[in-house]
Amino acid sequence: MSRLQTTNAVIGYGDTPIVHGVNVEIPDGKITAIVGPNGCGKSTLLRALVRLLNPSHGTVALDGEDIHSIPTKEVARRVGLLPQSPIAPAGITVKELVARGRTPHQKVLRPWSAADETAVMSALHSTNLTSIQDSVVDELSGGQRQRAWIALALAQDTPLMLLDEPTTYLDIAHQYEVLDLLHRLNTRQSRTIVMVVHDLHQAARYAHHVIAMRDGKVAASGNPTDVFTQELVSDVFTIDARVFPDPVTGTPIIVPAQGPGDSE
Repeated sequence: MSRLQTTNAVIGYGDTPIVHGVNVEIPDGKITAIVGPNGCGKSTLLRALVRLLNPSHGTVALDGEDIHSIPTKEVARRVGLLPQSPIAPAGITVKELVARGRTPHQKVLRPWSAADETAVMSALHSTNLTSIQDSVVDELSGGQRQRAWIALALAQDTPLMLLDEPTTYLDIAHQYEVLDLLHRLNTRQSRTIVMVVHDLHQAARYAHHVIAMRDGKVAASGNPTDVFTQELVSDVFTIDARVFPDPVTGTPIIVPAQGPGDSE
């Protein structure tokens, strides 16, 4: 059984449901990409998977238990979240930011320990930030800042990491830098990673498992080759496209059938 899954989950804000009765199983030890058009419920689903939203119907289960029956601090020891466009406090250094990931593990009478220090330094090393650990986060490049936030999630030392659009606002070099980092964390540390992404090529190239959503429902799920078909892309994204194998990885590449000016 998957460590993290939903059953008939209806999720939304107030009385407005955004996600309608979804059944999702997150494969352990794999990278899962959640894709779909704007407003389809990707981020809403992700927030429910870390207990930030409570389904109005159905359940989200973590290790076989309703996630809302598990104490908050215990959930934070098992599942880490990198939200979309996080904001660091002014003047905070990289190491100070990463150290905040240790909060779920700290005890009242012993707020900092050797284990905390080891986890922070390991996270800095894994993200290649050791040399700039004393730099102020606001002064970093976009790619460095994103790595600092990922290091915070690493220091939290959770087996499951969820990231909401981790490559947003990054140029293409920094996008692949972040995605390569997530790939290394998955392969070398067996982290289960779930990420909301917009770029279908990146989802196909880096994910083992894809969840495609449309109108608050799961349109398809499975390995990228099975999910990213011409029919699925047309149905979910309402675009006429062709699907070809990536010449480097063999994973799907989605190419719009229309060229520039064809619709004029």
